[in-house]
Amino acid sequence: MTNETIPAATILLLRDQPVFEVLMVERHVNIAFAGGALVFPGGRIAKGDYDPEWTERVSGFDAIAEEQRAPRIAAIREAFEETGILLARREGEAAYVDDAYAHSLTSQRKIVEDDDARFLDLVKTEKLVLAGDRLCLFARWAPPAAVRHRRFDTWFFGAKTPAEQIAREDGNEATEALWTTPAAALEACNNGKRKMIFPTTCNLELLNISDSADAAIAFAGKRTIERVQPEIIERDGEKFITIPDHLSYPVTEELLETALRS
Repeated sequence: MTNETIPAATILLLRDQPVFEVLMVERHVNIAFAGGALVFPGGRIAKGDYDPEWTERVSGFDAIAEEQRAPRIAAIREAFEETGILLARREGEAAYVDDAYAHSLTSQRKIVEDDDARFLDLVKTEKLVLAGDRLCLFARWAPPAAVRHRRFDTWFFGAKTPAEQIAREDGNEATEALWTTPAAALEACNNGKRKMIFPTTCNLELLNISDSADAAIAFAGKRTIERVQPEIIERDGEKFITIPDHLSYPVTEELLETALRS
């Protein structure tokens, strides 16, 4: 079996209503990777996310680093599939589409989930432009080479959520969508009420440094962002998963048996 990484993208949808919160989803318990875990919306980058026709359907496309173009499209697509949140505008308009419009596309979510290439068809038919320029790079993670389960090289993006749009889980990949403060999510994990994996808890800790969506996005723009590839070390007879100290993460290690609990 190959141990190559699978390109993936996820998105931290942020809001301040009335406090700083992030949107998370609980993955279906029967999904192979992180089943039953609380995660940020996301998934693998599909072939259709690289389609050259996206050039005219993503705002600020030329200004986005080439290696981030498909990941940003994938992050927006996955948010739409799993939560119904659509980071898009109608052609020629500055504002995001509203909740009534986004909700009217509910039947398309399963179609896109079953065939990712249909997302471009939907965007073209509806004369939409994805808000690729409104995403900020938040992090990038790949698992240790020693890990034998599916290994995802994942781009993490942050974005403010359209104020009028309501999150609605798809009931398939995502069985629950909930808004939570980073602190509350971490507490739920620590007391065993929620299951999470190490990259999720680390990025929640990083998000918890900020007290607003704007502050989180500004902080992401200032800090060092490089691909994080944790290492597994042994100390005093116990194994730990660790990450470098210079990337602003408040927590840089965890016992392996708890970090890989999913």
